[in-house]
Amino acid sequence: MSDKLTVPLRAYRLLSAAAQPLAPLLLSRRLGRGKELRLRLGERRGQPSYERPDGPLVWIHGASVGELISVLPLIGRMAARNIRLLVTTGTVTSSVMAEQRLPPGVIHQFVPLDVPRYIRRFLEHWQPDLALFVESDLWPNLLVETARRNVPMILVNARMSEDSFKRWRYAPRSISNLLHRFDLCLARTPADAMRIDSLGAPRIVTTGNLKLDVPAPPADANKLAKLQDIIGDRPVLAAASTHPGEEELVIEAHDRLRGNYPGLLTIIAPRHAERGPRVMEAATAAGLSTTLRSGGNLPNRVTDIYVADTMGELGLLYRLAPVVFVGGSLVHHGGQNPIEAAKLGAAILHGPHVENFAEIYDALDEAHGAELVLDADRLTGAFAALLGQPAARERMTRAARQTVDSLGGALERTMQAIEPYLMQLALRQRVRHA
Repeated sequence: MSDKLTVPLRAYRLLSAAAQPLAPLLLSRRLGRGKELRLRLGERRGQPSYERPDGPLVWIHGASVGELISVLPLIGRMAARNIRLLVTTGTVTSSVMAEQRLPPGVIHQFVPLDVPRYIRRFLEHWQPDLALFVESDLWPNLLVETARRNVPMILVNARMSEDSFKRWRYAPRSISNLLHRFDLCLARTPADAMRIDSLGAPRIVTTGNLKLDVPAPPADANKLAKLQDIIGDRPVLAAASTHPGEEELVIEAHDRLRGNYPGLLTIIAPRHAERGPRVMEAATAAGLSTTLRSGGNLPNRVTDIYVADTMGELGLLYRLAPVVFVGGSLVHHGGQNPIEAAKLGAAILHGPHVENFAEIYDALDEAHGAELVLDADRLTGAFAALLGQPAARERMTRAARQTVDSLGGALERTMQAIEPYLMQLALRQRVRHA
């Protein structure tokens, strides 16, 4: 396509270049809030922490933890074929996940701020031969500079929520300009494909949601055994990936239930681990005994609320709790991923705001593999019903597992779609060595 930019995109590039002197201040403020790592700040300015490996390099970029998790099986497939991989993300939590779960030899870097000079510095060093962007992290300078180097770009697990679609409708030429730079868009669902198509993407294939093919999250066996021993036969509830406004509802539900369920323990894992102390304050203010996992603490026999404010331990939580409320859904956030909980046999409760995973929640609800709750009263009632009816809980968890399994297959379809690009890289490598 023509490299000509729309007026808004040209204005964005000029403003982002002019704002470069403010970048150190921005990074300093983020560092103070725990959103950056001091020793890796250079990566946010496009300064590499590693040498570029020899040979063709595939670059995979996702915004945060959810995007990274969704492409871990894809990364594993390519790494097993000795394809050199660079993975970039933008959050501290995702960097922890990368350290824990990326295959050996796969390089992780923080994506640079969307400043033209930083992006050019990043690309000049890494010189990727193929770029895979995950879901919807469409930074204009990142896309424009990558396309100008004639790097084939593919949008994988492409997502376009209804809210994002409505916003982009106000700038149709600009989003079309960006989407036309992709060689291929692999959409999660027919609805995503329809929205992306109407915004101007040239080539679209509906491959399914990669998150459905991600293995259940791991858990440290020793930590799991220790917690199971401490908890014993106490009734356990959990709330995973919660957002502000939801923890208070879970705390209220616990307070109302503990009289009928002696020894009840509720585990709350906030979506952003740094909010752990605030969750503890809310529980303590409600008169409940509370402790934070981040301090190395374990629940004791009188602990009411155990705040799991650590990263990468949802696999532990889902193995401990038979009933889980999945957050981001009782507030206007769009919902968090229920797939991992379903794969690990937890009965799933969720609120009405699940736009980010609408198709999956629709399927789970239709199959009675999850239950919708609208407020604190219904959350409390659903918790009580599932704790008190093991047979009903087992039917729900079985339906959830079967539903998730039936919706899989996106990994194979995605690999088939990108295979021609991988074959081209392999052919180019053989020609270089001929």
